[in-house]
Amino acid sequence: MPAKRRDASTDLPDISLRQLQYLVAVADEPSWALAAERIGVSPSALSQGLAELERRVGVALFERDGRRRLVRTSAAPVLEHARRVVALTGDLVAWSERMRVARTGRVRLGMIDVAAVVHFPEVVRAFRAERPDVVMTVSVAPSAALLDDLRGGELDLVVCVEPPEPWAGITAEPLLDEPLVVVAPPGVRIGPPGTWGPWVTYPVGSHTRELIDANLRAVGAPLTIAAESHQPDVLVQMVRIGLGWTVLPAHGLPDDVTVGRELARRRLVLAWRAGSVTDPAVGEMGEWLQRAVPK
Repeated sequence: MPAKRRDASTDLPDISLRQLQYLVAVADEPSWALAAERIGVSPSALSQGLAELERRVGVALFERDGRRRLVRTSAAPVLEHARRVVALTGDLVAWSERMRVARTGRVRLGMIDVAAVVHFPEVVRAFRAERPDVVMTVSVAPSAALLDDLRGGELDLVVCVEPPEPWAGITAEPLLDEPLVVVAPPGVRIGPPGTWGPWVTYPVGSHTRELIDANLRAVGAPLTIAAESHQPDVLVQMVRIGLGWTVLPAHGLPDDVTVGRELARRRLVLAWRAGSVTDPAVGEMGEWLQRAVPK
């Protein structure tokens, strides 16, 4: 019986992990020279490797901006694939190294400030006390930055605000919903939405800011922005001195500000890299966080 003919159209290009690592580096660094330095190769080797990647993929990945070469917007699927492969391979290498030398577990946890300070500090403290053999680090940052670090392989587990749209390569499960309320300066009466503001709020690009803006528009409140900060404590102080109004989680607000109606609810999620070979301690930490939330 004749051998089944191979369909050449299904052949995969011979793309190396190193080439994908080069692509991620040039996308993240301000120059190709810094990208080459970051991954420990010469600029010429970086350029040659990326030229070969472009040839093997079969589409243009870069465009000129003066003397600089930038990753094309149309190359986003290739870059996203490169990020996932590099991060997942890093997970596998770290896991195999720990298995080889019987090293203790590792958890790199990222949290937004309210998760670290209000919702889960006791969970983190208890986990560290019960599992002293696990090397654990906690990073506190805005949601978008945490998800970037998760996708890039710098974090294993993240508690953040649910993004407006799913992130490729990341799995997320709901943890809890928390109300966001309108907050006005001391002594200010909260009238109809058309009289609200101006606002001191989260910066553009923040997941919470997008949620707040959408709900303020929905109730007809003007969107005059007086100041921005990622830090809720800073926003509260701006409100206290009369710089503007804000919208914040309802817990922990000082008594001297004027707290109004609930404007929206934001969802906090637990996120990790899809398909990753993770340390068992990462899964255990995730279970601790999920059990801490009242059902």
